[in-house]
Amino acid sequence: MVTGLSNELARRGHDVKIMLPGYASVDDHAVSKEPLRTVDIPILGKTQSATIERLLVRRERAGGVLSPDYVVVGHDGFFNRRGLYQEGNRDYPDNLARFAFFSRAAVEWVRASAESSGWVPDIIHAHDWQAALVPLYLRADRKQRAGLTEIRNILTIHNLGYQGIFPASEYAELGLPPKWFSPAWLEFFGSVNLLKGGIVASDWLTTVSPTYAREIQLPELGFGLDGVLRERHDRLLGITNGIDIDLWDPSRDPWLPSRYSAQDHSGKRLCKTALQQEMQLPVGDHPLIGVVSRLVEQKGIDLVVDALEDMPSIDFQLVVLGTGDPLLERRLRNLEEARPTRVRVRLGFNEELAHRIQAGADIALVPSRYEPCGLTQLCSLRYGTVPVVRKTGGLADTVAGYPGDDSQTPTGFVFDEPTPDAFARALGQALQVYRESDWKRLIESGMKVQVGWEEPARQYEELYRKLCAI
Repeated sequence: MVTGLSNELARRGHDVKIMLPGYASVDDHAVSKEPLRTVDIPILGKTQSATIERLLVRRERAGGVLSPDYVVVGHDGFFNRRGLYQEGNRDYPDNLARFAFFSRAAVEWVRASAESSGWVPDIIHAHDWQAALVPLYLRADRKQRAGLTEIRNILTIHNLGYQGIFPASEYAELGLPPKWFSPAWLEFFGSVNLLKGGIVASDWLTTVSPTYAREIQLPELGFGLDGVLRERHDRLLGITNGIDIDLWDPSRDPWLPSRYSAQDHSGKRLCKTALQQEMQLPVGDHPLIGVVSRLVEQKGIDLVVDALEDMPSIDFQLVVLGTGDPLLERRLRNLEEARPTRVRVRLGFNEELAHRIQAGADIALVPSRYEPCGLTQLCSLRYGTVPVVRKTGGLADTVAGYPGDDSQTPTGFVFDEPTPDAFARALGQALQVYRESDWKRLIESGMKVQVGWEEPARQYEELYRKLCAI
């Protein structure tokens, strides 16, 4: 989301800088690094240095279009690790110190840039709990530090289920006023909650779809912060994410055996045949279902397994790519062993195969219990793969259910309740329509949906201008 939005904002003429921790994996995408400065950050009772570098990335934008700058906060002790937030499914015990360091380094670099070169951003746009301390440090530093007083800030919540909660004993590491460890600020049932602090301190809040913005103000999906969000409802906006339509483009995708477009999608059938062959499934006109997902209950994968176990006589093929809950992985493997001519499971992540599944499948399953935005269904629409989704979050905002009405053209199949029966009915309807003439209409209407970043960036641009005028 950060890269896609930033690219589009840069294309529209804005000076955009993406600041991120110097994770070990960053070097995999770097052509070179240019040192900018070193800033000193007080953390863990002492001063530690952050190395600020400009990163030249491998992927260039064509046609002379402006690209965002990538600015990396380097600190080998904090960020040069195998994982981002955890290893072996266990969080790093010093995560609070790591991301407090990152957030303070971001603010300090902005201050130093203002003093040395006069460059000051109009907006600092932070994302999720890992950067949620930025608005707090801005607020704490405004009165003391020149150059920061006019900066406006936005916090985007990508998934409210992840909040950055830490023991109260670690609060002193933040270097924030003691009075801010209170229910009005960072305190949350006796713990430190970074996301809560960011929600309270930010000038504006966004999340990644309009429906999710409403859902997180309710107890069912508020994860304990619904009351805090209701208090800020007048500063909360849902803007649906886009996808990179250069990367996800069936007419130019280098990983497909045959390319196709909304105007001529005949090549999709060749992609299906090639996927059946790659997965060692019988080649033929069987409805081919694709799942590209984290294999966890939030994504509704248990609904898929429960329903398909009870549909032994239905004609379908299933290809699954993902990794996640070991129990769900095992259940999928059991399904594959029970139906070796129908089911193929590939555990792990493989970007090229993900593209081939999107192109070769007839149906994409996204039955999430909750889904802030969802990208899989946007890629599916782009590739003419008809999605079956639960009516929640961004799925509700981006997929119009069959058969549609006078106000909407259907692009997929939608169900309400997160139960195996409700999902099975929606999938059964999709499998029935697959044999009917409406299927071609669903493919064509889905491929016409605008899923890129142009409209979301326009909405963010409008919000940025509104904030700058305050």
